Amino acid sequence: MAEQYDVVIVGSGAGGGTLLHRLAPSGRRILMLERGDWLPREAENWDAEAVFVDDRYVSPEQWYDGDGKPFQPQVHYFVGGATKFYGAALYRLRERDFGELKHHGGISPAWPIAYDVLEPYYTQAEQLYQVHGARGEDPTDPPASAPYPYPPVSHEPRIQKLFDDMAAVGLHPFHAPCGVMLDESRPAFSACIRCATCDGFPCLVHAKADADVIAVRPAIEHDNVTLLRNALVRRLETDATGRTVTAVVAEVDGEEQRFAGDIVVLSAGAVNSAKILLASAGDRHPRGLANGSDQVGRNFIFHNSRAFLAISTEKNDTRFQKTLGMNDYYFGDADFDYPMGNLQMVGKSSAPMYRGEKPVETLLAPTFALRDVAEHAVDFWLSVEDLPDPENRVTLDRDGNVVLAHTPNNGEPMEQLYKRVKKNLGKLGMHPHHLIPRNIYMKNDIPVAGCAHQSGTVRFGHDAATSVLDSDCKAHELDNLYVVDTSFFPSIGAVNPALTAMANALRVGDHLLERLG
Repeated sequence: MAEQYDVVIVGSGAGGGTLLHRLAPSGRRILMLERGDWLPREAENWDAEAVFVDDRYVSPEQWYDGDGKPFQPQVHYFVGGATKFYGAALYRLRERDFGELKHHGGISPAWPIAYDVLEPYYTQAEQLYQVHGARGEDPTDPPASAPYPYPPVSHEPRIQKLFDDMAAVGLHPFHAPCGVMLDESRPAFSACIRCATCDGFPCLVHAKADADVIAVRPAIEHDNVTLLRNALVRRLETDATGRTVTAVVAEVDGEEQRFAGDIVVLSAGAVNSAKILLASAGDRHPRGLANGSDQVGRNFIFHNSRAFLAISTEKNDTRFQKTLGMNDYYFGDADFDYPMGNLQMVGKSSAPMYRGEKPVETLLAPTFALRDVAEHAVDFWLSVEDLPDPENRVTLDRDGNVVLAHTPNNGEPMEQLYKRVKKNLGKLGMHPHHLIPRNIYMKNDIPVAGCAHQSGTVRFGHDAATSVLDSDCKAHELDNLYVVDTSFFPSIGAVNPALTAMANALRVGDHLLERLG
């Protein structure tokens, strides 16, 4: 017989970890199942060659694209999920992102909840994840009920000059919202040391506000909470009616085990939550659990992204570079009446990263040449909304492997955004004709392998015919199944999705506390 809990949560990332933190003080018996282990604290955490060339922390599993070609997704399975490696850029979606938006490539659908429903939880999530920022600098900033809990992370000299130069040409750069445990007023007592190994690296000193350190570790101090690591969930089983999940079936140390919860919550990531539901097909749910609408796995979204480095006319000795953002073209401009997207900085690049990202092209390049590029590099990240398409989807092959079919869409806004950034580079102290692509998050042959911002696949909505979950993120077809990772997103906007997942997990957590009584 399966061991019984009040709540079973599958996955410990931005959604699952935050939900656990909200529920832990309730006294309810809670089990968290995480397929990974603690990420080891070792010198390699901060070794660019180990992280970006050797893929030391990337899962070895294979997925398949829509043509059946295998690829290695850039995913990491550890307590804290993808947040162990994220850049801790914690943006709110813009207020207009919650409504229907007309894009160059089609329609971004409205959410079943408005921004004001999520706003109090955005504030709580910013407080929990210690977000540093400044209200009012970004003209697209949505309304907020409180200031950021911590002052913005200061710009180092080269980025401050970039900030000033952008403002001088009429742009509106802002201090990017950042989740780090940094106290610049008392550096001797600050956990964060502003190192160059943050974005894309795990934090050796546990000073990045990831779901492991911020949410999971405090939660498991409660006696009513159990974290079971190295537990790979294979499927969910239901009762004869098909309305109630009765068992979470997981592989633990090579053996199949069953766990039961009055409430079961999936938060395994947009791909793997869909995989679990599809793998849980049965008599009552022949197309997969909660999939009477045939929407499970569909509408995979993950941002149209472009990373590039510009060559500064002066050396860029910045260490912590991810402090600047710019949204002037987020909703378009006078010459392009469609949303474009967000510009932000990427973590400072180094010569070993180039070998990892472009191993063939840099194999014969002398190390000093790569180092010279790195010393002058200023690294940018452009993010544009890709649009939900039912044919961009997760399915399973006959052996149960993930098949991720994705055809890019809404590409013109990226070209428009890139053109606008490029035309200003000469005024920003850059060589405008020396732009080098960076594929740090998308270094396989198909861009979808990057999957850093994977979302969609189990979206929420009011209509059970076109969505999988209701507005509380409960499956329409089941009484005790919820999903709180970014798979619930109907659309993704053009900013990083982590804070929205965290805020929503707090919202769903309050709903579950009320339901549990």
